[in-house]
Amino acid sequence: MREVYLDNSATTPVLPEVAAVMHRIHTGTYGNPSSLHRMGVEAERIKRRARSTLADACNVKETEIYFTSGGTEANNLAVIGVARRLRRRGLHLVTTQVEHASVLYAYRLLEQEGFTLTYLPVGRDGVVSPALVAAAVRPDTLLVSVMHVNNEVGAIQPVAEIGELIKKKNSETLFHVDAVQSFGKLPVQPTLWQADLVTFSAHKLHGPKGVGALYKRQGILMDPLFHGGGQEDGLRPGTENMAGIGGFAEAARLAMASLSAHAADLSKLKKNFSSGILAEIPDTSFNSTEEGAPHILNIAVAGMRGEVLVHALEEEGVYISTGAACHSQRPELSHVLLAMGRKEKEVEAALRFSFSPLNTEEELAYALEKLRVAVLSIRKVTRR
Repeated sequence: MREVYLDNSATTPVLPEVAAVMHRIHTGTYGNPSSLHRMGVEAERIKRRARSTLADACNVKETEIYFTSGGTEANNLAVIGVARRLRRRGLHLVTTQVEHASVLYAYRLLEQEGFTLTYLPVGRDGVVSPALVAAAVRPDTLLVSVMHVNNEVGAIQPVAEIGELIKKKNSETLFHVDAVQSFGKLPVQPTLWQADLVTFSAHKLHGPKGVGALYKRQGILMDPLFHGGGQEDGLRPGTENMAGIGGFAEAARLAMASLSAHAADLSKLKKNFSSGILAEIPDTSFNSTEEGAPHILNIAVAGMRGEVLVHALEEEGVYISTGAACHSQRPELSHVLLAMGRKEKEVEAALRFSFSPLNTEEELAYALEKLRVAVLSIRKVTRR
């Protein structure tokens, strides 16, 4: 049975080039970068080159990149680290109702610590109004968090316009952007966005799991989440995941080298697959828009439960999801789709297809046919 992997928003397979870099570090350059001997110096050089690669990818300074264990830690460090360190500047925080759980839960924790929260609504397309964000900013607003690309529906937030309006309203308010789903797929430009903090993850762009990064604009103060050594300028103590860092840099380098071409290829895959769904799967609605990210397509098949279709396709070797992977083992309805105004039945019917440059038109044609057959079969059974 063939396999067609269309759950790339959850994670991506590691590229052979990335695995080769990691293998060389594991077996050849395995020193601790804090050690003073030659092996340590070589490891430190690898880390420095990796930091430079990520900085170049988003046109920021090398000293503004900090490595973490992933996007979740990077988001927590950005949100909680800044809020706890700078709480004397303000106790008001702003975010949207469709953020990733790692941001929303961090905000809820801060709410328990005495901060005041504003959760902004979005439209049916999943996009927040920049004017609404600006209106929510107050003299005591310390931080605003808005994700660049939504992980469930692919909605692209107008972060450049949002950043500009935030700084016009209150130049002291910090702006955090979660770019986990966009880095390596779309241009990520912290300076253009007037973002003070931007978060990344390696395993969303064919890099390894367990490594991410935080862009922190020079001069921004924050408290670490952990305490121990002085690694990462004291913000992320602990011996570095050198193979992961090296693999992350290689994945980022490869992604940036083909950014425009891959974006065009993904857009074509999404457009053709969407057209096929419209033609072959009756009574299907789209939770994603054409204007959204090129690699994410979220749909709802009327009368179906997404979970049932996920397992039906799995039996045919097609791997998709109902939404965010971090919630897939829980019974809760998608907070993203609910915030977008979808009814409970529509949310239960949601399916997320997410593509990578490794996918082909042939694979998507196979997936579409298996989806058509599964829907037809289930509908026949339910009509009896």
